[in-house]
Amino acid sequence: MEELKELFRELNDKGLKSAVFSNAIDTEKGSKIKIHPILLKGKLTYQRTLFLGTKVYHENLSVPELTDRMSLDMENYRQAEFTADGLSAYILVSKKGKMTIKKKYTNQAAEESRSDMVQPASHNREKQYILKEGILVGLGVQTPEGKIVKSKYDKFRQINRYLEFIEDIVRKLPTDRPVRIVDFGCGKSYLTFAMYYYLHVLKGYEVRITGLDLKADVIALCNRLAEEYGYTELHFEQGDISSYEGENQVDMVVTLHACDTATDYALYNAICWNADMIFSVPCCQHELNQQMHTDTLSLFTRYGIVQERMAALTTDAIRGNLLTCMGYKTQLLEFVDLSHTPKNLLIRAVKSPSMSRKTRTA
Repeated sequence: MEELKELFRELNDKGLKSAVFSNAIDTEKGSKIKIHPILLKGKLTYQRTLFLGTKVYHENLSVPELTDRMSLDMENYRQAEFTADGLSAYILVSKKGKMTIKKKYTNQAAEESRSDMVQPASHNREKQYILKEGILVGLGVQTPEGKIVKSKYDKFRQINRYLEFIEDIVRKLPTDRPVRIVDFGCGKSYLTFAMYYYLHVLKGYEVRITGLDLKADVIALCNRLAEEYGYTELHFEQGDISSYEGENQVDMVVTLHACDTATDYALYNAICWNADMIFSVPCCQHELNQQMHTDTLSLFTRYGIVQERMAALTTDAIRGNLLTCMGYKTQLLEFVDLSHTPKNLLIRAVKSPSMSRKTRTA
């Protein structure tokens, strides 16, 4: 493909800084490849690192060899990211072989000044975000150039913050088998796609992720995008959390703003599966609020807004204590600033080692 070779020549000419090939078609040829420049005996050389099973193989390439080698490598991967001086690029290959190439030139001042987009203020600020450009384009959060749509900036920030909480304990995930994850109430699945990208593409974990939601049109869209992105182990199903029976064993359960008792059903399923990790940001806790009718609490129930907030905090405190009783090390953490969303409390629960399953089939 001439467009592909032209991209690699341009990256080479601009001075390639990094390349990552992921989402392998045939893992027996390697699950991931990373390329970065090194100085070898005072000469610019590119080190190619191939990840094959538990082994890692290194090879040094000269500058003239780089373009042809990357073209060959691309034949076995559905996703690749590149950075060079003044240029970043992203490649997606669908299961049907359709290739999408996105490029971003960092020296286009006119593009950066567009008022309908938000861009991190500096290079250091950009490093704070785990998500890379292009990941949420299909969901309307980012433009093809990688900029954040202004109206979606809060959502983008929330997803990155969620990933940071996962990143804190990602080392606890199994590496000898696929990690099984369920996202309850996935909605448009910003988080679901972001988790797949972060865990599989950036961290190299084998994952199988299912998103569940009630809306058929949203599920159809997300399944189409997953196929388009080449995310073969990311699937979406229509269903109700309270009656979901699609899994027997799950490693991680996540929810982002699952409304009212939907959060409780998600936590219940996680406990029944003996899931090792739970990440839940509750929303709209009405159940307890409707039952708070007592003179003992009249100091709080006299004012509707105070009762509502007290009910929400009490509900999450009960959830946290119940998870602790079920053998989880449980934390209630501030999710994001209140200025971004009032639903800013995250429940993070990790199964205590003594309570975790000793063995589990994939």
